[in-house]
Amino acid sequence: MAVLEVKHVTKTFGHASNEVTVLTDVNFTAAAGEVSLVIGPSGSGKSTFLTIAGGIQTPTAGDVVVQGRDLNHLSGKERDALRLNRVGFILQAYNLVPYLTVADQFALVDRVKPQGNLSADELRRLLDHLGISQLVDQYPAELSGGQTQRVAIARALYQNPDIILADEPTAALDSERVKVVGQLLHDLAKAHNKAIVVVTHDLRLRAYADQTYAIMDGRMAVA
Repeated sequence: MAVLEVKHVTKTFGHASNEVTVLTDVNFTAAAGEVSLVIGPSGSGKSTFLTIAGGIQTPTAGDVVVQGRDLNHLSGKERDALRLNRVGFILQAYNLVPYLTVADQFALVDRVKPQGNLSADELRRLLDHLGISQLVDQYPAELSGGQTQRVAIARALYQNPDIILADEPTAALDSERVKVVGQLLHDLAKAHNKAIVVVTHDLRLRAYADQTYAIMDGRMAVA
């Protein structure tokens, strides 16, 4: 069942002679229980596509439908609530709060979203699986790039969202960690009926995808 639909989406920035088209007539569908991979080089429009799919940016033209609700027809408050409760983001910037320990990053999620998050036991198993359970008392500045990335992945999954949107989630990881993260995303989709969308240039993740799209110069096609 489709839980995320991107319909004829175009995105432009700037005006007149400075106008740049980043996405052109993009169509995409993600289903519950599947991992969808969007592959493309830097500058191809992957990150813009992902932020539009998650309602962070609005398209210049076209529609985004999340669990049957057209984002164009929702108020800003309604879009915020939908993202908070239904969509989890794993972004390249990580967005960890610098003055909070790893453990406190999850406590902050509890304050913003008090219900529907993973249980303490589920979080413990997730941290163990990602190899970061020993980092709970450390601050972001004390973590390596790969550790920071895995903490950001865990924080997004902690919210237990129906849809997970990941932007280059393995960029800072070695091949063994790529296998762990790829298998984790695959297992989450299958066992918990999540729709997972990953934009990446990392072809190592293709082994864990149910469907693969390619994006180049803002145009998308099934790969």
